[in-house]
Amino acid sequence: MGKNKQLTQRSEDFSTWYNELIFRAELADHSPVRGSMVIRPWGYGIWEHMQRALDDMFKETGHQNVYFPLLIPMSFIEKEKDHIEGFKPELVVVTHAGGKELEEPLVVRPTSETVVMSMMAKWVQSYRDLPMKLNQWVNVMRWELRTRLFLRTSEFLWQEGHTLHATTEEAEEHTKIMLGVYRNFMENWMAMPPVTGLKSESEKFAGAVRSYSCEAMMQDNKALQAGTSHFLGQNFSRQFDVTFQSEVGKEEFGWNTSWGVSTRLLGGLIMTHGDDQGLVLPPKIAPIQVVIVPVKDLEDGSVLGKAESMCSELIAQGIRTKVDSRDFVNPGSKFYEWERKGVPIRLEIGPRDLENNQVVLVQRVVPEGQPKKEVLSQLEALGTMSKKLDSLQGLLLDNAVKRREDNSYRKVKTITELKEIMDGPGGYVYTGWCGDPAVELAIKEQTGATLRCIPEEEFRSTKTPHKCIGRDQKSEMEVVWAKAY
Repeated sequence: MGKNKQLTQRSEDFSTWYNELIFRAELADHSPVRGSMVIRPWGYGIWEHMQRALDDMFKETGHQNVYFPLLIPMSFIEKEKDHIEGFKPELVVVTHAGGKELEEPLVVRPTSETVVMSMMAKWVQSYRDLPMKLNQWVNVMRWELRTRLFLRTSEFLWQEGHTLHATTEEAEEHTKIMLGVYRNFMENWMAMPPVTGLKSESEKFAGAVRSYSCEAMMQDNKALQAGTSHFLGQNFSRQFDVTFQSEVGKEEFGWNTSWGVSTRLLGGLIMTHGDDQGLVLPPKIAPIQVVIVPVKDLEDGSVLGKAESMCSELIAQGIRTKVDSRDFVNPGSKFYEWERKGVPIRLEIGPRDLENNQVVLVQRVVPEGQPKKEVLSQLEALGTMSKKLDSLQGLLLDNAVKRREDNSYRKVKTITELKEIMDGPGGYVYTGWCGDPAVELAIKEQTGATLRCIPEEEFRSTKTPHKCIGRDQKSEMEVVWAKAY
């Protein structure tokens, strides 16, 4: 596809649009290894800003970064029964090294609960060593049969947090605290507002007692599980003999949590904000927040000089700014490139603007009915840039919240009605549920929807549905159904 050819429209084919946008915005590419991806500089730049923000949040909640090995003994994985059953189909196993068959196969890290627990067992002796709060930024491998860039690849980047606590209450509380950290980040940095809640037994993490998730609605009205936080109880502590001496001198098993988000967030970012022109980036995580494009320079270089001067002033304000001074690319192509890469604000300056002490400011997204372009004095553009970026961040969040609420249904009472929505526009359907897994399975088979979560109180309907959607019996709780990635 040529660089300046229009993207496939979202309304025409959302999946094709998504794939085209990734290549055209230079976010990632396929690697020579099946199911793996190469993250290009622009895509990795976004990930770096996500990583920095989250890392600060983790440290504010008392976590320290560590690194655990890529290879894990197979015997470790096999110790926790539910864990091995959940991951077995996706494991990548090393059986030979150094020209010889290994005495014990090694698993390429699918997640690190087992190896972390083995080390915590060595490091923890007393309640005074607790809580232990660790996090690592690493790659993992899960051999996926059907892959999509960012959303589901055999190898991907993520962070995984692991904590050990003295009491079940403290561990459960921490599980929810980290769910809140993820929600805060998704709302206030990514402008991607999730519904948060408890996963059903069939949807929880392999080896967890309870799993909580952030379920974000994409523009095609499907859900994306964007982050998860798990209360692991003592399952892993018992298998790896992670004990501590309590205040009363009794030996007890520790209580664990684990939680993670991955480069799947980049896929969520694309599908939450992208449009038919390309990527749209919330300013807080954009590698470049403002790009300045000299439209035409004068012989004395004064237009470029002014652009660089304005760039320096914006950088001094803490705004990530770049001057596109490439003389081998025409201005129109530059406009198109930065638009499809999602840069929040573009400033255009030419000889006439220089003469009039003005600049043309173009916002990537504006409120409905407002023009994208405005002519401002250079002084006003510099003085209001931070405010404009903040407003754009807020606008993207408002748009995403409105889209989620406009596509949420709270009066559905039968599976037939649910199926009509899933076969039509899709979205989030809130219904009563008796808690029977057979109902959950029947809905999945008949409609393609899965139970995304038992929503936290603030997301629930004002009145809990009285009847279960799939049974002629009383509802025990309200749940959210949707088709999902």
